[in-house]
Amino acid sequence: MATMKPIWIVDDDPSIRFVLEKALAREQLPTRSFVHPKEVLEAFDNVSDQALAPSVLVSDIRMPGGNGLKLLEQVHEDHPQLPVIIMTAYSDLDSAVSAFQRGAFEYLPKPFDLPKAVELIKRAVQQSESQAPELSQSGGNGEMLGQAPAMQDVFRAIGRLSQSNVTVMVTGESGSGKELVARALHKHSPVAGGPFVAINTAAIPKDLLESELFGHERGAFTGAQTQRRGRFEQAEGGTLFLDEIGDMPFDLQTRLLRVLSDGHFYRVGGHVPVKSHVRVIAATHQNLEDRVHKGVFREDLFHRLNVIRLRLPPLRERKEDIPMLARHFLAASAKQLGVEPKQLSEAALAQLAQFAFPGNVRQLENICHWITVMAPAQWVSVQDLPPEVLQATPAAPPLTPSQPSAAQAVQAAPQDHSYRPAAAEVPASQPVVSMPVHGLASGAAQGGDWEGDLAREADVLLQSGSTEVWDVLSRRFESQLIKSALAATHGRRMEAAQRLGIGRNTITRKIQELGLSASDD
Repeated sequence: MATMKPIWIVDDDPSIRFVLEKALAREQLPTRSFVHPKEVLEAFDNVSDQALAPSVLVSDIRMPGGNGLKLLEQVHEDHPQLPVIIMTAYSDLDSAVSAFQRGAFEYLPKPFDLPKAVELIKRAVQQSESQAPELSQSGGNGEMLGQAPAMQDVFRAIGRLSQSNVTVMVTGESGSGKELVARALHKHSPVAGGPFVAINTAAIPKDLLESELFGHERGAFTGAQTQRRGRFEQAEGGTLFLDEIGDMPFDLQTRLLRVLSDGHFYRVGGHVPVKSHVRVIAATHQNLEDRVHKGVFREDLFHRLNVIRLRLPPLRERKEDIPMLARHFLAASAKQLGVEPKQLSEAALAQLAQFAFPGNVRQLENICHWITVMAPAQWVSVQDLPPEVLQATPAAPPLTPSQPSAAQAVQAAPQDHSYRPAAAEVPASQPVVSMPVHGLASGAAQGGDWEGDLAREADVLLQSGSTEVWDVLSRRFESQLIKSALAATHGRRMEAAQRLGIGRNTITRKIQELGLSASDD
């Protein structure tokens, strides 16, 4: 590895540089760090020995000394075979799209999981060594928000499709934002300058749908007083979004297949073929494979539409995004009504996190609008939430040492599943020690009334005049959770962290803070 080319790291945050340097050094990967993009360009100009040129460039987007995307653009122009990984704390779709469109190898949202970041860099190194062609570029939409891994996958997929007019099938539950994905695909596509036309095939009566799609000639049927252009003609040179395609009548499926196959169609009552230059994006909440098996959806049309499938996760699979989305919708609703945005308390956010959201993001948006109008105060507490949330949310099950509360899950999600670098890293392993725990822990372990035990413990400490009740009980609670998880996994930290729903770095840090230890896995 001594002759391996270095990995260049560009970030104004010293902790990011430090952590990446140490992590890559453990993998015998040499590094060279920079604070400003200008330093990187100067270093490229001064590299005379190719052995000192970078194998991979890892760069932040926003730095006081310059813009990482402009650096990426310049580097990609001068060194097209060099893999560039873009890091950013701003986890929005436009950042991902901009990175891919400028030739990025990959997009890494902060805070990141350090082992995954190292694996990504190693993949980039492998590509650099083999001189493989770079991944293609990409596209998206600023109205889409999400830091959850599932949404970052969607951002990447949209980004990589940005230079193609390939047909895309978007699947997802109602209210999950399928039309937003379609608009994002259009916005960052080669036909972005053309129109975006959407039609919900389930919302239009069967006898009118054919005319809506393909138009009609004058006199084609009773009431057809003039010639009418259909959605395909309206979308000429752009994108046609066919929502709820699974509900399209069988006979119309045949006509749609013909358009997708040869690019021609006839208006209703017409005899002259009309040429279509339209990119088609379809969406459905149904299982089309099942509908094909049932004989209500054409198999050949299914394969025509299913060139690229993009699954949009329901909100229950990305609950860490609820606080961000709620703030966004509350701000938008307040702006619309000309009032100050309401603020959700932690308890209210925790209650929202327990809600199933059968209507997904659209339902959260409606709830936020309800809160803006109906909540009596600026600071929204649990009792101020709409009845659908309070009545439909099931009572929380008894808390056990291996099951954190919904409130903890929501508040901890961004940090516990990710990596926020510190100035130094925690030692990997320490000898196992035991810690006396009573009251709260013993009640939970015996399956008794642990909440009553907690109340009694709190009363004793409060009456003693202690001013550290919160810290004392929190430490004992966290200690018992971690000890139980480590016991259940025979001391394997990674598995214990996964079962608790926290990150590897978090459990390691907690073990040190709480004076615990466990054998490393």
